[in-house]
Amino acid sequence: MAQRLFHTATEALAGLLFDGMTIAAGGFGLCGIPETLIAAIRDSRVRDLTLISNNAGVDDYGLGLLLQSRQVKKMISSYVGENKEFERQYLSGELELEFNPQGTLAERIRAGGAGIAGFYTRTGVGTIVAESKEEKMFKGERYILETGLVADLAIVKAWRGDDLGNLVYRKTARNFNPMVATCSAMTVAEVEEIVPAGQIDPDQIHTAGIFVQRMVPALQNEKRIEKRIVRAEA
Repeated sequence: MAQRLFHTATEALAGLLFDGMTIAAGGFGLCGIPETLIAAIRDSRVRDLTLISNNAGVDDYGLGLLLQSRQVKKMISSYVGENKEFERQYLSGELELEFNPQGTLAERIRAGGAGIAGFYTRTGVGTIVAESKEEKMFKGERYILETGLVADLAIVKAWRGDDLGNLVYRKTARNFNPMVATCSAMTVAEVEEIVPAGQIDPDQIHTAGIFVQRMVPALQNEKRIEKRIVRAEA
């Protein structure tokens, strides 16, 4: 049996990274992002990456680190509003962007993992999102064709996992992680607590171990809040 558990993110990513590859990353904003693996990808200096992710991180954290180091060629994303470096690179023509409505992006990732080549949706009809996409009528309504997404590598973050690769995400950190874990033939998970097989109730498993090829302990668990808004004291 191939080795599943590695001590460091660098070891877990060994032999998987190459210039021009596509990486799908779990997370929503800064919640449930694979911080340890992102840092290791940055340190590897792999370049010309296409990133599939709900967001682009912020300027000095999350996937923003890979933008900061100029390792990203293209983003396939939904929300990018908190990253000034992303904005600068995109407006200057340094960075390609394939923008998606959030639900469409989630379904494109899920479809890729399920082996579905494409699907029709009403979301984006009549907008810039629909440009150059096939349209079809269903019951008198216009739909556009969206394609499934697959990646060379998927990286996710879990709260608990066992040594067979079964994963549990905690609360909001569940977000995009479950579908991202399925959209590549090679998924690496960083896990906050790794337990022996049998320690997790099967009914509580969110990602089955069959989808996870490698695991590493999560060493970076900063869990920042992307934007904190508080009321003035009365």
